[in-house]
Formats: sequence, C-alpha cells, structure tokens
Amino acid sequence: MIERPLHAVVLPPPAAGGRLLELLAAALDGSGPAILPLEADLPRERLTGILDAFAPDAVESADGLVRRPGGRGTSPHTAVVIATSGSTGQPKGVELSAAALTHSARASLARAGAAPGDRWLLALPATHIAGIQVLVRSLVAGTSPVVAGQLDPAVLAGSGCAHVSIVPTQLRRLLADDRPPVTWAPAFRSVLLGGAAAPQSLIGQARAAGIRVVTTYGMSETCGGCVYDGFPLKGVTVATGGDGRIRFRGPVLFSGYRLRPDLTAAALDGGWFATSDLGAIDASGQVRVRGRADDVINTGGEKVVAGEVASVLETCPGVREAVVIGRPDPEWGERVTAVIVPDNSAQPPTLDLLSRHVRERLPRYAAPRELVLLDSMPMLPSGKPDLEVLRREQSPAENVTR
Repeated sequence: MIERPLHAVVLPPPAAGGRLLELLAAALDGSGPAILPLEADLPRERLTGILDAFAPDAVESADGLVRRPGGRGTSPHTAVVIATSGSTGQPKGVELSAAALTHSARASLARAGAAPGDRWLLALPATHIAGIQVLVRSLVAGTSPVVAGQLDPAVLAGSGCAHVSIVPTQLRRLLADDRPPVTWAPAFRSVLLGGAAAPQSLIGQARAAGIRVVTTYGMSETCGGCVYDGFPLKGVTVATGGDGRIRFRGPVLFSGYRLRPDLTAAALDGGWFATSDLGAIDASGQVRVRGRADDVINTGGEKVVAGEVASVLETCPGVREAVVIGRPDPEWGERVTAVIVPDNSAQPPTLDLLSRHVRERLPRYAAPRELVLLDSMPMLPSGKPDLEVLRREQSPAENVTR
C-alpha cells in the first residue's frame, strides 16, 4: 500500500486559522499530505515527545517546513491525526479519514439548521477536534470561517457569523459579561456546546437569555460531537454494553490510533467503538451520559460515578462549577471529594449542605466526604477539567474533610 505523508503543523493561533484551513482542504481532497495539528505553545519536552511518538515526515512551523528523519507515512485514507488531550493518561494519535470528517460535518450542518452562506466563528483551538470541525464545516459549506482571537459579546456581535462551537466555561463567561438581554444571541442560529459536561442550570440560563444552545457529545474518535441534544447524528448508531459503557458505530468513527495497533484493537470491536463513558439510552433513543468509567470511585465497597455526583452538585445553590474525584482514604479506600467553585467566595456552600443535597437525590454513599474550594477550575486546552491536577493538588482556599 502506498503511504501518504504526514506533516505536523505547529503554528500560532492567528496563522492556524488561515494556513491550517489551506492544509486541511488539501488533506481532505487528497492533493496534500495528512496533517497533525499541534499547539505552538506546547512545552518543548511535550512537543518533542509527541513528534517522536507519532513520527510525522515533516513539521511546518512559522519558520517553514522541516523534514524529520525517520518519519513514517500513514494510510492514504487518513486526512487528519488528532493528538488527544489526555485528561487522564498519555495522548494518543487519532487517525481520521476525509470521509469520516466530511460525513460528520454534513450531518452537523443539517442538525444545526445551517443555511447556505452561513459562516462559522472559530472560538476554539484549531488543534483540537472541535476546532478542526469548525474548519471542516466551513469547507463543506463553501464558506470562510471567522477566527476569534478572544471571545466576548462584542466579538460575537460583530463576527457576522451564524454558528459557533464553544465549551461550558466560555458560555459561563459570556453570560457573566453580557447580562440579559444577550445582545449577540439573535444573530446565531446555533451555539454548539460541548467538550465537557454542562450543568442543566447553565443550559437553562443560556436558553432563557435567547441563546440557541445545542448540547453536543462526542470525542476525537467520533470526529467530535456525534450526539446532539441527546440524539445521534444521521448515520450514527449508539448503544450501551453489558458494562454500561457507551458504544458508537457509523461513518464518523476513526480509523485507528497512530502507530498503535494494540490500542486500536482494544477500542474497535466488530465495527463498534467502546468509549470510556457510562451512559443510558431511554425508550425514545435519547442518550444520557452518566460519567467516565475510569472515574468510578470505590468507597466502602460501593461504586460511585463521579460525573453523576458532579451533575447533582451543580444544581445546589451557591455552586458555580463542580468536579468530583476520588482520593485515598484509609477507612473507605477512596473518599468522594467535591471540588467546588462557588458563586460567592465569601459565602461558599458548606460540606454539610452539599452532602445533604446529594443524599436527597442519590444513594447516601455518593455524598461527598471532603470539600475543596477553588477560585477557578484548572482546565485542559480542550475545555475539560484537568483531573490529574485536581487529584494531585490540595486547594489553597479550603479543604474540609469529615
């Protein structure tokens, strides 16, 4: 089989919007090499590690194109390789075909109600799948995306765009900056919200302000969001296995992990991709994500789904953001720990209040036994909470255990 060259693209954000769009277009139509977009501000050691692991043939940066000795090509069908953010563990190179990316883009445009000529605002890193998909949708729709150097109400109002993809942290900040009535909302036909679980209170607040929020669920391996407002996109089939994990099948699936056939074989089984998320599907076919399977906390012999507890905590008065983690405990094995960003740091919710709130909605053993208060949540570039940092560090503000 004739291999296709793979070029890493390491460009700063302004250039990544224009030059990356050109390279992506060539990667999709087959006239150029496959691309591996990487953040230009990665620590040198991290960047070197990714380049060594993924072995691209060349690296394009602001200094030009440099060939790399020992580079290895990829499948002729591969258009893009995404380095996963790795919220828990080492990044993997997700190989995506042009067919998968374009199918996802067309299905997304249809579900978002995009009209001919509608433009997209790129407000996420173009090195992550959500940002890449904004570019792919623009190419498929025959429009030019607008690149946002920063995201605020003025930028949204003046962008001339009808669609944008953002993460919950961005939405929360926009609502804080632009009190209702939200001046930019009428211009946008859809605001895709994904990258991390969004509390229902935030979604409700946004919709009450006239923002047409569409929640999305997916990952790099599914070309980004493939479930919109709980229902899969056209061509995508979703199911849950005996272990409760969400599984996908369809034309949006990745081809494999770069140079890791062992990981590929473990993730793809009979055309199905098994995610790391636990979920349920109701009689109407709507998908509900409970949380990550690898974030299940074993406390006193009982299993607690961290994401499920975090969702409940975010409905508690005084809570702006919530993440739940397990920390070692000599008696319980692991203790359920609530990491909270309060609405008002001067009057934060107490551990007793939070525990009572959870006990009223979930089994008693799911109630947090420790509270960590933070001024802000540490985040990965993808918009997800940095769980490794949260597990490793104690809060400088407050740490209450019982």
